[in-house]
Amino acid sequence: MAQDDQDQTLHPETLALRTGQLRTGEGAHSEPIFATSSYVFDSAAQAAARFSGEEPGNIYSRFTNPTVQAFEQRLAALEGAERCVATASGMAAILSTVMALLQAGDEVVCSRSVFGTTNVLFEKYLQRFGVHTRFVPLTAMEQWQQAITSKTRLLFLETPSNPLCEVVDITAMAELAHSHGALLVVDNCFCTPALQQPLALGADIALHSATKFLDGQGRCIGGAVCGDHALMEEVFGFLRSAGPSLSPFNAWVFLKGLETLSLRMQAHSRNALELARWLDQHPAVEQVFHAGLPEHPQHDLARRQQRDFGGVLSFRVKGGRTQAWQVIDSTRILSITGNLGDAKTTITHPATTTHGRLSDAAKLESGISENLIRLCVGLEHSDDIKADLQRGLAKVN
Repeated sequence: MAQDDQDQTLHPETLALRTGQLRTGEGAHSEPIFATSSYVFDSAAQAAARFSGEEPGNIYSRFTNPTVQAFEQRLAALEGAERCVATASGMAAILSTVMALLQAGDEVVCSRSVFGTTNVLFEKYLQRFGVHTRFVPLTAMEQWQQAITSKTRLLFLETPSNPLCEVVDITAMAELAHSHGALLVVDNCFCTPALQQPLALGADIALHSATKFLDGQGRCIGGAVCGDHALMEEVFGFLRSAGPSLSPFNAWVFLKGLETLSLRMQAHSRNALELARWLDQHPAVEQVFHAGLPEHPQHDLARRQQRDFGGVLSFRVKGGRTQAWQVIDSTRILSITGNLGDAKTTITHPATTTHGRLSDAAKLESGISENLIRLCVGLEHSDDIKADLQRGLAKVN
């Protein structure tokens, strides 16, 4: 699953179409779906050689499937990774990473500004197995430094963050992690490799909820972990044993999604920036969170670190939960759902959905207020998105 040397000379748009291709005897142009649970061997000796690793080849689709491997190869090429391991979901990607690389007594320093379920996984479930997590503000470098101890093995963050679109210097964070013998893991879900390559900036692992922009149409669930061979072999070992595996059909859907990723991310970014500028001037809006706005505190960093600003933004409407829900419920086109990365614009109330399981104190620390609304701006005409939001915003007083 290593990147071919020739891939280094190809542009990302070409890699998304020409890497990880499968060719069968029938000559099908589109990659096939290998819908099988197991594989037939020529002999008992070959079966033994496959299972022992002496001979490469497929064994069982929990951990070897050609369609899944094609998706892994393609995403690895786009991320500039030596290897990718695909998983059943984005959360399975995070779980596989920490279970493969951590043990009881280890510590994690994690950004407070992460997806709510990521927070719960670290704070509640990993704690039961003796892995302690310290949470710090994403952009407070001094607090990251203070939180690291001799037991710290991993730094985990999202940039841009969910849902406030904060941005942190990946290179600086990688240098901090490595100076203490720790790994830096970056959730690259919001940007995707079309807009940002954490590994090229010094991170050790980039992971994804492929469910989001990599698919791009909200069709299925999946995840992925990208990094060097040694780290990914550990992640693969956990996946082989525990089985949080990506299905062949979902892998095929993601393969198709990657083919249009670059074009879609450009369109998402264009629409989101236009909408952020419009909301920023709206009398019913208190504050807009989008790195494309010049007043965003990390605007200059985002311009250097990312190819564009992405499709996600959040804003605080004047008032509280009542007003936020009023804006959401007044929409007729936008989809009220906690998912993001879809071609259709989605809208949600983070405090009661994606981050609803956080304590009130954790919400406060993360900036998840009752009047906060998150949008993932889709590919509809921007004027129609504005008009749909205006129905509810016009009622705010």
